[in-house]
Amino acid sequence: GRLKTYNPVLHCVITLTEERALKQAKLMDEELAAGKYRGLLHGIPFGVKDLLAAKGYKTTWGAAPFKDQFIDEDAAVITKLEEAGAVLCAKLTMGALAWGDVWFGGMTRSPWDTTKGSSGSSAGSASSIAAGLLPFAIGTETWGSIISPSTVCGTTGLRPTYGRVSRTGAMALSWSMDKIGPICRTAEDLAIVFNAIQGQDGADQTLYDFPFNYNHNINFTNLKVGYLKNDFDSTYDFQLNDSLTLAKLKELGVDLIPVELPDLPVNELSFILSAEASAAFDELTRSNRDDLLVRQIKNAWPNDFRSSRFIPAVEYINANRLRFLLIQEMEKLMNKVDLYIAPSWEGDNLLLTNLTGHPAVVLPNGFTDDGTPTSITFTGKLFDEETLIAFAKAFQDATEFHKKHPSLFE
Repeated sequence: GRLKTYNPVLHCVITLTEERALKQAKLMDEELAAGKYRGLLHGIPFGVKDLLAAKGYKTTWGAAPFKDQFIDEDAAVITKLEEAGAVLCAKLTMGALAWGDVWFGGMTRSPWDTTKGSSGSSAGSASSIAAGLLPFAIGTETWGSIISPSTVCGTTGLRPTYGRVSRTGAMALSWSMDKIGPICRTAEDLAIVFNAIQGQDGADQTLYDFPFNYNHNINFTNLKVGYLKNDFDSTYDFQLNDSLTLAKLKELGVDLIPVELPDLPVNELSFILSAEASAAFDELTRSNRDDLLVRQIKNAWPNDFRSSRFIPAVEYINANRLRFLLIQEMEKLMNKVDLYIAPSWEGDNLLLTNLTGHPAVVLPNGFTDDGTPTSITFTGKLFDEETLIAFAKAFQDATEFHKKHPSLFE
């Protein structure tokens, strides 16, 4: 009901999967009545970013050239969630082909200020959760697409380690950088959803199989927690709230260790994404159907896909050699700490960790003068989502930011 009521304001839904939801909900009710309980997600509604295929429904990728596309399979993540008892209610908006918050039907809005965009590209996933339209949603990140809309919308998001969650049935943007993760209200919810979606699926060969042994009891004083001192000391938009977050953590007994990211030219590597995306959408470019995309500004996908054809193979390979060096240097850093804290948008951390595949939790840590949310990012060791989420939960237990709701949608 809330999805139908508020979608005209937020523009966060592409397709309501009503028939499927009613069928699954009925089955879950029957199972409960018969004494069968599938666990914490039994009967819980959710939505997915519309780059995950769902049988019988359009999978539009948020893009006009694909707005009538049907992919006759269920993405592995949807299958896993339904097996856990969850109920798919909506395919949510995304910036066209996973960039920004503009899709073929308009711009997805932030529930905190509906004159402004939600950011993206997991636009509808963050917007719908912040407005309380769904308990949780699935988003994806290649370079900021969970962290950015979660920041703007004040949600709690997990970008898992690369290779932790199956991408079977998902749109490929950048094969070596795409990651699928949950967007929720709380860190504890991240653990519940991540537990259901992580692990092998028998099809995606980039997956590693690691156990997820989540224990929310965490002792701050036993943890080695780093913080990116130079970034926090610079002048940037959310600096005040971030400094209050660091002060709060110290007050809770966290011993903050100053650390710095590897001193390598990270920004020189962003074209890895462009090259891979250009290959993924080669046919779209060759057919000139990229003209149908809504965003046609200078640095939007159509130009990016075309200019990326001029990147020499040698440059792409050398960039990945430098990236491998970056991964090795990050390993040295992560040997010193269990996790570290970084500004969500300031500095190189966002691009760097998307290139190295490290997991991150983004969570609200205050508000700006105009009443919109700000966020902080916690980054963990590869495949150690459990410590990361437990740390985020402990921070949320001691603060109230995640409990604030936009007044329009109370």
